[in-house]
Amino acid sequence: MSIPYGQTRTRIAARHALIAPDGHVKSIVPGVTGAATIILINEAIGAKFAQVMVTFESGGRAALPANDVETAGYFATGGGTLTIGDVKEKVAAGAFFFAPAGEAWSITAPKAGTRVTLFQKKFAPVAGGSTPPPIIGDAAKIEGQPFLGDPDARLQVLLPDVPAFDLAMNIFTYQPGATLPFVETHVMEHGLLMLAGQGVYRLEDSWYPVAAGDVIWMAPFCPQWFVAMGKSPASYLYYKDVNRAAL
Repeated sequence: MSIPYGQTRTRIAARHALIAPDGHVKSIVPGVTGAATIILINEAIGAKFAQVMVTFESGGRAALPANDVETAGYFATGGGTLTIGDVKEKVAAGAFFFAPAGEAWSITAPKAGTRVTLFQKKFAPVAGGSTPPPIIGDAAKIEGQPFLGDPDARLQVLLPDVPAFDLAMNIFTYQPGATLPFVETHVMEHGLLMLAGQGVYRLEDSWYPVAAGDVIWMAPFCPQWFVAMGKSPASYLYYKDVNRAAL
């Protein structure tokens, strides 16, 4: 999408943001080499998680140490070798993973152009609760379920919705004209990446045209709504925090 000089589609508000690809700036992140790394969302914007996009060159790698940060990731393109602790698999586009806090993880031998979105947060354990296990999966094998009974709005739940997990990562796919059934207002914070198609996203009292490649941050209790537009389905990947007490 062509943007006139001196203009951008990016909008940063106090409790939401639309981050368009036209303004991306690379960052150097320890543990990631041979890659363009874009920090899209983190605490500097007011979030309690980070959303990072990594695009690998041939020979690039990511190797992150064991610490108190957990990571959920999605391979939008390409593929490589994914290792989480003692679990190691070759993966391709559409693969997703979860690396729990306390486990080192890495991506090695990626195909040139491999693009991975990462959602990271500090794990919030529950007293007496279990630790979530490492997960490597394929989104193509996760059947989309009609959202609140609407077959034109389907939700793929990628990670187990059980108390051990304090985050969720899902893919939402809409047929043209399909919408969220109502304006949602909830305690969960969101990070979102448009994967395909286009539409209009309402964030608080602002309305934004969005397309593949756009990123959205929604603070807790930010009113939100989406409608898919155009001639092809629209889909997005999103993060939210879940399964923890109100206080």
